[in-house]
Amino acid sequence: MVSAKRKIGFYEKYIKRLFDIVCSLLAIIVFGWLYAIIAVLVKMKLGSPVLFTQPRPGKDEKIFKMYKFRSMTDERDENGALLPDEARLTKYGKWLRSTSLDELPEAFNILNGTMSVIGPRPQLVKDLVFMTPEQRMRHTAKPGLSGLAQVNGRNDISWEDKLSWDLKYIENITFIGDIKIIFATVGKAFIKHEGITEGDMATAEDFGDYLLSRGRIGKEEYDLKQAEAEEKLKNI
Repeated sequence: MVSAKRKIGFYEKYIKRLFDIVCSLLAIIVFGWLYAIIAVLVKMKLGSPVLFTQPRPGKDEKIFKMYKFRSMTDERDENGALLPDEARLTKYGKWLRSTSLDELPEAFNILNGTMSVIGPRPQLVKDLVFMTPEQRMRHTAKPGLSGLAQVNGRNDISWEDKLSWDLKYIENITFIGDIKIIFATVGKAFIKHEGITEGDMATAEDFGDYLLSRGRIGKEEYDLKQAEAEEKLKNI
């Protein structure tokens, strides 16, 4: 749990939540037709459920359920285990992710206050446990639909750089800064179509796997951290 404190500015304390409510309501109202179309397509191509929910650490590391449109099948092997991501991520799912349309339901997370329009992206619980105390300072702010890391490389930059951008963001959260990130996000996601793939991987590499594969941590520490993550999820 994050125990360190940081200075909270006027905008973040009094204005940002109102900004989030207005933006999320506008998105849901204006793009209601798009939500409906995507929901129907997901139902037709991937089946039920249409929405994918996953526990993520939010502000002060409180776990919340993040909503997305489903982009993978639930195909399993002969033992009942889910197949690897690359086997379950369909052509339609890849398109949905490359356009970031799978993230539209996060507007409801923003509306209910578990997320913000702009902030550090909510990572997995099993990523959280591998972060240093300094890196976990990112959780002193609400996670966002987009953030500095997403407009400065997204999955094309290292984990260290992603977390560094998150820390840079929380140092100075301003209205003008958030607006700039919003416009940059639109350009990245909908004009340049920057996707979620990383190298030849279907999805971004987990932080623990990243550290292990590069020799930053040993297998014993990796296993202990994974067990810690599983314990956190049990206590939800």
